[in-house]
Amino acid sequence: MNWITNYVRPRINSLFSRREVPENLWTKCPECGTMLFHRELAENLNVCSSCGHHMPISPRERFRNLFDGGIFTEVEVPKPVADPLQFRDQKRYPDRLRAAQKATGEPEAMLVAEGEMGRTPIVAAAQDFRFMGGSMGMYVGNAIICAAERAVETGRPLILFSAAGGARMQEGILALMQMPRTTVAVEMLKEAGLPYIVVLTHPTTGGVTASYAMLGDVQIAEPNALICFAGPRVIEQTIREKLPEGFQRAEYLLDHGMLDRVTDRRKLRDELITITRMMMKLPPAIAADLPAPADETAAPQADGAE
Repeated sequence: MNWITNYVRPRINSLFSRREVPENLWTKCPECGTMLFHRELAENLNVCSSCGHHMPISPRERFRNLFDGGIFTEVEVPKPVADPLQFRDQKRYPDRLRAAQKATGEPEAMLVAEGEMGRTPIVAAAQDFRFMGGSMGMYVGNAIICAAERAVETGRPLILFSAAGGARMQEGILALMQMPRTTVAVEMLKEAGLPYIVVLTHPTTGGVTASYAMLGDVQIAEPNALICFAGPRVIEQTIREKLPEGFQRAEYLLDHGMLDRVTDRRKLRDELITITRMMMKLPPAIAADLPAPADETAAPQADGAE
């Protein structure tokens, strides 16, 4: 037995051999192609630091950055009847649901939570496009109604983040019926005098755009988000004309009066705090959550004065 060959050399090689790098440490920006380190990307709220492209972000990640200290309480949503139409295409509908639940770790396409944002109590709801394209089914309808009822019950504003490809075809007419149901839920907020703020993210299309996503008191969108009922390709094939550059994107809709603001995700929290407190007739939020500064205009009292 050669001690150097069989022990020393393998030991040295193991110490200096190249270690395998996990594949998920870097993300390539689909817009500019820049390789982004995953920690830096997460700290930047999934926004490319090179070109500002807004990548998808899950509802939980969004809420962790929205609520104070990342602390929020989930609001339980009533579960609808599973597979009411016994629908089957290439797969059975329950199988598709299980696959989406496994991929996202979420029970459905919308998450509802409550907590404080800039010391302002709010209720928030966010769609997850990873879950069957964020499609609007009976669960999403129940979630919006539940969020609205919770907001009315607690006297809080409702902030909704939309991201959807439209109604869920596997639930047919029952999915389309969520359009009037959610409209009634929004009307409940208006009757209670509570703000309803919508943040439209990429993409927001179909029946979602035709209902609750465009009924906000304030309409905000993330940069370059696709917001439409029918997609650009469908319109081009129908009218047989080339559409304008950036048609149905957030900036185009802002220029044509469909939106109030287009706001970078990294600045969105501060803007939502300002708008929410203004609409709730509350004083401006204090930067860095510090105590209010002393009133320097007040005349100092003399010693012993009452």
